[in-house]
Amino acid sequence: MTAVLYDLSLHMGYSYDAPASGARHIMRLMPLSLANRQRLIAGSITISPSPDEQSHFVDFFHHPTTSFLLRAPHETLDIRMQARVQVESQPIAADFSPLLADLPEEISGMWSLAPDSPHHFLGDSPRLTEAREIADYARSCATSDLTAVQIAHALCARINKDFTYDPEATTVDTTPLEAFKLKRGVCQDFTHVMIQALRSLGIPAGYVSGFLRTIPPPGKERLEGADAMHAWVRIWCGETIGWIELDPTNNIPAGMDHIVVAYGRDYSDVVPVIGVLKSYGGHRAVQAVDVIPLK
Repeated sequence: MTAVLYDLSLHMGYSYDAPASGARHIMRLMPLSLANRQRLIAGSITISPSPDEQSHFVDFFHHPTTSFLLRAPHETLDIRMQARVQVESQPIAADFSPLLADLPEEISGMWSLAPDSPHHFLGDSPRLTEAREIADYARSCATSDLTAVQIAHALCARINKDFTYDPEATTVDTTPLEAFKLKRGVCQDFTHVMIQALRSLGIPAGYVSGFLRTIPPPGKERLEGADAMHAWVRIWCGETIGWIELDPTNNIPAGMDHIVVAYGRDYSDVVPVIGVLKSYGGHRAVQAVDVIPLK
């Protein structure tokens, strides 16, 4: 087994047209420690201006979560996260997943309702509801002689082939059906469409938020802050295999370049920063991420 150490840094900045006050925010930014997958060695989050109240808790899906309150008017909000994470290589496993027709029996045999139970990842969730067009698309990849793992890989490859990565085409609020009709979008859109397609077939699937190490083209310098938060898909492939993770944006399994921050049913469960505040007018947001392997 091999492992890679990463130093991560994230900057999220907001500037408001008019001073904001009474701001209450919730953050899910710190990478997880996952047995036999990755280990958070150290991490810190700084917030400016300094919060008037701050608390920490673990949510249903076992995410370390921070809530903070800013009472006084402020024109900017600056959040910075730094962490060191060790990511371990994963063994290549044989495909012992069931055929699609046999998967419901394995799901029904799972009595647990723990956060990683497949039962939480089958039906509708806040951002994902049934869409006939996506279900028809999924069925075109799901022949009766394929296992759950094979179907997941086929859908991942099909979405990667049929969709164009275009950061101008969608917003954070674009629905999966809208992105599906456009056949364009970003990692969030690729991920949501794939989750919805898998669920329409009866395959439990969820959303993974994290970081992806990007490698510059040959001969080019790596740009500071050029990495980004990323999203990919988690798929339950039967009791023997359990969960696997695939990245439809790049058509690859999640590997040593993927660093997990949060698991959820869809983006609404893993939003990095969400909140409410009193203000008027618009705001501007910037985000910069560095994922640096240590040699």
